[in-house]
Amino acid sequence: ISEPGVILSDSSAADTKRPQFGTRFLTDPRQVFQHNAWDNVEWTEEQETAAKKKVSENSQPLPTEKQEEYDSRANEYWNDFYTIHENRFFKDRHWLFTEFPELAPRCSLNHESHPGVCGTDDVQQNGLDEEQCSEAASLPHTDGDFPGSSATYRILEVGCGVGNTVFPILKTNNDPGLFVYCCDFSSTAVELVKTNPEYDPGRCFAFVHDLSDVEANYPIPSGSLDVIVLIFVLSALHPNKMQASISRLASLLKPGGVILLRDYGRYDMAQLRFKKGRCLSENFYVRGDGTRVYFFTQDELHELFVGAGLEKVQNLVDRRLQVNRGKQLTMYRVWIQCKYRRALVQPS
Repeated sequence: ISEPGVILSDSSAADTKRPQFGTRFLTDPRQVFQHNAWDNVEWTEEQETAAKKKVSENSQPLPTEKQEEYDSRANEYWNDFYTIHENRFFKDRHWLFTEFPELAPRCSLNHESHPGVCGTDDVQQNGLDEEQCSEAASLPHTDGDFPGSSATYRILEVGCGVGNTVFPILKTNNDPGLFVYCCDFSSTAVELVKTNPEYDPGRCFAFVHDLSDVEANYPIPSGSLDVIVLIFVLSALHPNKMQASISRLASLLKPGGVILLRDYGRYDMAQLRFKKGRCLSENFYVRGDGTRVYFFTQDELHELFVGAGLEKVQNLVDRRLQVNRGKQLTMYRVWIQCKYRRALVQPS
C-alpha cells in the first residue's frame, strides 16, 4: 500500500493560483539524482505507451470465485492489516491544509470572522464567494440528538484508518464550533483511533462503517456536513459500488458542502508494479495482503461526482518523480485530486 507523505504540485494550468508546496522542477534530466523528488513531471509519449503496454500484459482477471472471495473477506483483510501495522504504517498528513484549506479554521462557512475564504483555488470562479459563504452560513441546519449536533462546522473523514488525517485536523483547527466524524471499514482501525490519547469525544466521533453498504445508516442526518474527506479510500471499493457510495455521501452534505478526494491515478507506479495474477478487473487489483485498489482517470471521477449531483470545483492530476538516490532508481507517481460541491440551490 502506497501513499504520499508530502504534498505535490499539480499539472493543471487552471489551478496554478492555489498555494503550491512542491515547486521543485526538473529542467535538466542529468540532475535527476540531485534531489529525492521532482514536481509536476510530465510524461513523454514513449513513457505512456510503455505504461499502457505493462498494464495490458498484466490485465488477465482472476477467476470469478477468487474475486468474490476477496470481496466477501475485505473486512477481514483490512482488520489484519491494522492488526499488523497498528499506527506505524502511514504518516500524519500535515500536507492536508495546503491542498485542502477547507479543513483549516479560516474556512468555516458558519463563522463571520472568516468571510470570503472557503478554501478554493479561485474563490470567485471555483468556490463560494463571500456572499455565498454568508448565505450558506445562514441556512438552517438539522437539529437533533446526534453526536456533534450543536456544532457549526462538521467534517467527516471516510476511511480514517488510525487517524492520520483526523488528528492533524483536530490539532490544527481549534475552531470551537468544529466537530469531526471519522469512520473506517476496519473495527481494528477505529479502536486504534478511540484509544489514541488525542481522541476527544467532545470534538470527534469515530465509528465503524462500510462505505459500500449504502443501506447502512450514518450517525448523522442528511444535509448536515460541511466537508467530506476521502483520502486513498474510494479506490479500495469494487468499481460497481462506487457510484452508489458517492451518491450516498453527497446526500449528507449541506448545500455548499464539499467532498475532497485524493486517490490513485491511472499508470501510477503502484499499478505498473503489479505482477500477473493480481488483476481483478480492468485497472482493479488485489495486493499481496488481500486489500484491493483501483486506479482512476480524471473523467471517471468526474462522472461519479456529477452522477451524484455535485458541481466540479477542482479535478487535477498530480505527477511526481520520486528518486532513490542510493539505488539510482526513478519512480513515477500519479495521483488525482478532486473537490466537488453540492449546489447551494438544489434543482427542482
